[in-house]
Amino acid sequence: MEVATYVRVSMEEQSLERQLKKTHEYSQRHFDTPPTETYRDKSTGTNTDRSDFHQMLNDVENGKYDAVIANSISRISRSIRDLDETVEHIVDNSNTELHIISEGLQMTGEDDPYQKAMLQLLGVFAELEAEMTRQRVKEGIRTRMENEDYHHGPAPLGFEKDDGYLIEAANFDRVRSVLELVEDGELSKRKAARELDSSRRTINRALDRPELYSLS
Repeated sequence: MEVATYVRVSMEEQSLERQLKKTHEYSQRHFDTPPTETYRDKSTGTNTDRSDFHQMLNDVENGKYDAVIANSISRISRSIRDLDETVEHIVDNSNTELHIISEGLQMTGEDDPYQKAMLQLLGVFAELEAEMTRQRVKEGIRTRMENEDYHHGPAPLGFEKDDGYLIEAANFDRVRSVLELVEDGELSKRKAARELDSSRRTINRALDRPELYSLS
């Protein structure tokens, strides 16, 4: 019995090990054999890298496996259309079983109206969940963009970032003192850049934001 498992994890979830454990245990329990191969992908936000998923489908179509195991519908599909195509590739066209652990589905190629109805219903919920996730990501971005205290991009000279917020770095007082000398005309920008192991462009950017350094 040749069995493949598929796992997909997002940066937010960090659940790869849990999926691996569940799919491997299921393979051992249900088929009395460990998986022949495990395919894994990682997604970030709303973008999903599914290169291993497509490789798995290609291997299935080439007759490499008797069964494919996934932990849940949301791991193999994010829309009804995608789910239908996945089942068609694995079960209908390749005569390979598809087992989805969390939902208790075992697609074996037999004409089972109940399984098909459940698959469609669960697919609807998976698509809804994916859309809600996308909306949460968008709202999180909007909230950060509207927050005046949230800093986007690299931290300015003399600062560092803590979860997106600027905090004074260990060299802040030194940076401020050097910038004050430049403001007072006692130090050139070139020498200031050398003093702070930086560049004139960085010095100019810092001087363009005097409020950060309480410069007059």
